[in-house]
Amino acid sequence: MCLPDWSHFVCRLLILILPASLAAQDPTRGLLHSDGGTWLNEAPAPNVAAIFPDSLVQTQAGHTARIEVEGSSVLILPETMMQFQGLTLAVDHGTVQVDTAREMDVIVGCVTISPVNSERTAYDVTDAHGTVTISVSKNDVKVHTHNAIPQKSKGVPGDAVLHPGEHASRPDLCGTRFEKEPGIGGMLDTLPAQILGGAMVAAIICFGVCHGDDPVSPSKP
Repeated sequence: MCLPDWSHFVCRLLILILPASLAAQDPTRGLLHSDGGTWLNEAPAPNVAAIFPDSLVQTQAGHTARIEVEGSSVLILPETMMQFQGLTLAVDHGTVQVDTAREMDVIVGCVTISPVNSERTAYDVTDAHGTVTISVSKNDVKVHTHNAIPQKSKGVPGDAVLHPGEHASRPDLCGTRFEKEPGIGGMLDTLPAQILGGAMVAAIICFGVCHGDDPVSPSKP
């Protein structure tokens, strides 16, 4: 016979919270927080959802979302489309505000923005009308423009290091239009997969908790 009813309540609670708590402890996985108006992998996002590499996030007008990863926080402003790639964010258009101690970088077309070191760094990146704008509020970031054609021959500014309070702009020469690749990341993003994964872990825990017929240390051999 199983333990009292409260143990069943604990088991059910574990099924709900384990997927989120496990995701938050992995720097390549995160939690997406939203209050509506946000799409995750082309479907309406719940208030809190686990996200994995290759997750596509879109915010509608008037709505923001936040990604929490171990050591990093990303605010996604309205009308933004971006792809979460663990410690890298690929922005198609819109604005992201990054606060990171894990050297999380942002890629927009041919432009990569990276913290100079692992100290706490805060910076904003906006891609609008073919121009990438970077603003730095804490620590230094490096702006790197990569293209098959030499930068100077196209009049594109070279690499630069921005300090707090500075900003810079670069043309978005490549564009960022990405397509979600099928794979394990995409499969794990689905709600059934998240529920199944959490339920499996919780079931293992509950198996040990609820099988109270035989004591762990029986009094009789």
